[in-house]
Amino acid sequence: MKHLKNILAGIGFLFVVGSLIYAVQEKPTQNEMVLKEHQEKANKNVSSGYQITAIEIPEDLNFAGEAVPLNDPEILERVDREFLVNTYWQSNALLLMKRANKYFPIIEPILAKNGIPDDFKYLAVAESGLTNVVSPAGATGFWQIMKATGKEYGLEVNTNVDERYHIEKSTQVACDYLNKWKNRFGSWTLTAAAYNAGPGGIQKYMNIQKVDDYYDLLLGQETGRYVFRIMAIKEIISNPDKYGFDVEKDDLYDAVPTFTVEVTKPVADWADFASLYEINYKILKRHNPWLREAHLNNASGKKYVIEIPNKGYYRESK
Repeated sequence: MKHLKNILAGIGFLFVVGSLIYAVQEKPTQNEMVLKEHQEKANKNVSSGYQITAIEIPEDLNFAGEAVPLNDPEILERVDREFLVNTYWQSNALLLMKRANKYFPIIEPILAKNGIPDDFKYLAVAESGLTNVVSPAGATGFWQIMKATGKEYGLEVNTNVDERYHIEKSTQVACDYLNKWKNRFGSWTLTAAAYNAGPGGIQKYMNIQKVDDYYDLLLGQETGRYVFRIMAIKEIISNPDKYGFDVEKDDLYDAVPTFTVEVTKPVADWADFASLYEINYKILKRHNPWLREAHLNNASGKKYVIEIPNKGYYRESK
């Protein structure tokens, strides 16, 4: 009997030891539990198809046909910064692509007519994002034209009418301005820099530093990044697939077809005027943002050309 008890006790001991060993083997360690938790969170929050990588800079990178000296490490770092910032600011880049499809067909022929390189349409993108913004300094519209500059180049600028918001007329002013400073500086790159910092500012830097090339100038933060930013925007918008943007033609914004109406007298109420063409005040102003008030003074009998959208593109007003 004693031997039987010893045998049973031994069997019980082995069972307990085996259970403990099994429990130790099966129970995850604290580190394993933490790792598993992080992996589960990662799987929930990051797409398996999304990758953040360095960007290969095009070897033939240029602005308006003027090559960028990428063999200079300081220049290469500045270029790389703008490519990274503008590629990985995906929402902004996608909006720029969408708007470009709508507005570039208006801007491109005006640039070509004036002998301005096509790359300058990306200057408008860099300036305003192709929206009618107003800067803290008062620069206005797609081309960010100051009030004095607009008047100097023949635009009407007052509280009633501000043609800096007129895309065709402001693009023509930008062309006149750019051609003037190209004749002075002899370089499209310096001309673009002068558009941002002002020709006086660029000339001052050139005189102090005794250089005549944009890439040799030490400039302020904004102007120092300016041309590189334009080139990065140009490359990304021109080659969206290369930079990870899956954009279909149907995703882009399109211009609504319009016809024009001439006005040579004062208009007492633009809302009433709009209703004559079965649109509302909002849609009228959307197509004519240079009309700044709810009426038109026009005491001089000047001819204004009003853009009216074709029927069927907007919902009917109630």
